[in-house]
Amino acid sequence: MQLKEQLWELTRERFGCAPDQCDDHQLYEALLLLCSRLAAQRPAAAGERKLYYFSAEFLVGKLLSNNLLAMGIYEPVRQLLADMGRELSGIENIEPEPSLGNGGLGRLAACFLDSIAALELPGDGVGLNYHYGLFKQKFEDNKQTELPDPWIERDSWLIPTGKSFEVPFGGFDLKAVQYDIAIPGAGNPCVNRLHLFDVEEPAAQPWIGIRFDKGDIAHNLTSFLYPDDSDEAGRLLRVYQQYFMVSAGAQLILAELEERGYGLDTLADHVAIQINDTHPSMVIPELVRLLVERGVSVNRAIDQVSRTCAYTNHTILAEALEKWPLSFIEKVAPQLVPVIRELDRRVKEICPDPRVSILDDRGLVHMAHMDIHYGFSVNGVAALHTEILKNSELKPFYELYPKKFNNKTNGVTFRRWLEACNPNLSALIDDCIGTSWRRDAQKLEGLLAFQEDDSVLKRLLEVKRDKKDELCRAFFARQGVELDPMSLFDIQIKRLHEYKRQQMNALYIIYKYLEIKNGRLPKQPVTVIFGAKAAPAYVMAKHIIHLILCLRELIESDPQVRPWLQAAMVENYNVSWAERLIPACDISEQISLASKEASGTGNMKFMANGAVTLGTMDGANVEIAQLVGEENIYTFGASSDRVIQLYQGSEPDGRSYRPMDLYHRPNVERLVDFLVSPELLGVGDPVSLSTLWRDMKTKDWFMALLDVEDYIAVKEQAIADYGDRMSWARKMLINIAKSGYFSSDRTIRQYNEDIWHLK
Repeated sequence: MQLKEQLWELTRERFGCAPDQCDDHQLYEALLLLCSRLAAQRPAAAGERKLYYFSAEFLVGKLLSNNLLAMGIYEPVRQLLADMGRELSGIENIEPEPSLGNGGLGRLAACFLDSIAALELPGDGVGLNYHYGLFKQKFEDNKQTELPDPWIERDSWLIPTGKSFEVPFGGFDLKAVQYDIAIPGAGNPCVNRLHLFDVEEPAAQPWIGIRFDKGDIAHNLTSFLYPDDSDEAGRLLRVYQQYFMVSAGAQLILAELEERGYGLDTLADHVAIQINDTHPSMVIPELVRLLVERGVSVNRAIDQVSRTCAYTNHTILAEALEKWPLSFIEKVAPQLVPVIRELDRRVKEICPDPRVSILDDRGLVHMAHMDIHYGFSVNGVAALHTEILKNSELKPFYELYPKKFNNKTNGVTFRRWLEACNPNLSALIDDCIGTSWRRDAQKLEGLLAFQEDDSVLKRLLEVKRDKKDELCRAFFARQGVELDPMSLFDIQIKRLHEYKRQQMNALYIIYKYLEIKNGRLPKQPVTVIFGAKAAPAYVMAKHIIHLILCLRELIESDPQVRPWLQAAMVENYNVSWAERLIPACDISEQISLASKEASGTGNMKFMANGAVTLGTMDGANVEIAQLVGEENIYTFGASSDRVIQLYQGSEPDGRSYRPMDLYHRPNVERLVDFLVSPELLGVGDPVSLSTLWRDMKTKDWFMALLDVEDYIAVKEQAIADYGDRMSWARKMLINIAKSGYFSSDRTIRQYNEDIWHLK
């Protein structure tokens, strides 16, 4: 049946009218159903060995355009709607964004599922079906407030499977109901699945804001992603969530193994499990428990699980390597405690070094340690990150298991982050080098032949200007904020955390504000744009958001400064905002403290869309710099080696980091002290601003003051270089041409060749 006839049949069946008589919302529902039916007709990717990718987050973003592209019907549907006088882009805006993730961890997992399906590998995701997401961010009085973010409608991408699994908690059982989201493979006829587990009777609505009864596990377990862990009830709820996910997922794996006709003692031959960060770590003892319960010997069960599970480390921050009190696990899943004790006993027999124990002398269970000991692969996510793990953060483990450690530099799917979000740039690339890059992103290198082609460079600048115009319209429509599309767009979008150093970017805004107030007008207007959420209990991150919003208000009300400088922050930053911000960006802010960002993936998306990176030599920035050359990236700041030395107090003079010494430099002191200036206190909360001011002077744990002067100087150079438009366009072109290495298709091929061995 032709596409037109299928759509006609759907709207007649659902709404009793032809497509051209439907409103946009009805057309959205019809297209959702069309994609779902087409996906249901596709077979699952098959093979002797299957991957299960466990992750607490899958930040999939809106799925309509992604699925239309993957199934090869985006353009026919767009044209069909155009013939009716309708725009697909307008219909796409109706779709609510699934609230299933927060930041880079979840977005990476979504990219990986896309690439696994595109490469026709048998592999499904396993996670939780959060009803209200992390939270919906709202700005009030220049502060972040949090609201629920409901996304599940009558018609959604969730497919009821009719499957459920009993999860045994301490004192009660809870049914895990399985829903699936189809992941169609781009360029092939197969479909994989994202399995999401939910409670049987989810709570209808939080009390006030995002407050809810954390003790009502039966109804609220899947209400929120990362519930507030500032109290014991919140921390316990996180353990309940993690065990619920892994127990249901492990039962699903064993059920599917038997359905495929394989015995339980062949688990490692037919299943690969990737543990994405430490949240799913309890899958290891849970699988051991389930195998033993089903008659497999303890030794055999541990051996099978150890050859099935692989672990991806995503952090160098010690506090992010989860450690749960054994007493919590005794309360949540007491049946796991003897398994964990046995796993720990075996580790201590091999190596008595307390640094590598699973259960320490304080009664804490180190989840990452369990992953490393009882997994067959441990990978970092950027070359620098992996070397730091091997030589510093996880050195005792590397000495024990050198062959387990490997690097898999992250990647992003170009289908969403170039083809879908920037069709005009994609068309320009097609005109230059053909369409084969859409199947193999590394063929973007063919663009290097056009470095001196002024007509191509001018078209590239035109595409960027169009995207900036689009972003300005979206900003005004959603927040009533007018941005200047002729200004340079300097963008920092990522989770709000002190190590990502949004506070250092704010100090640059203060620097520029003071320069303009002192009559030193720049040649180039600059708009600094932020997008970030702060975790509800992360007080210092909220203070930084308050600072940014206060600076925005101060600048907007100053006619002397406003024509030359703007600061803006998107409210409720999410994937949909990213799809507008990234194509419009001129300078990509990747300014984390060296040695603290594992990889980053926003840097890759910006690069693919022609932004030029301003960053520290941290995470994947190192590999970007190697690819594009020093003349096409702006780097600054202390090296990772020096930062590590400062933390360890092993500088040549024996000192550790002392921010007060740097604060007293005149060019630094005036910027920091502006936080408590009459101008800023006139629009802000004195308690919030003064708390941040004191912290920056006396603690500054992520060393913004160490790098701020170098940061300002290099940023000013980048802004000056932007004025030479053709030279800047050449930098843009080279960044796009070299971005193909960062395709998640490449990353997934490497995972499969080195770790999973699926086909």
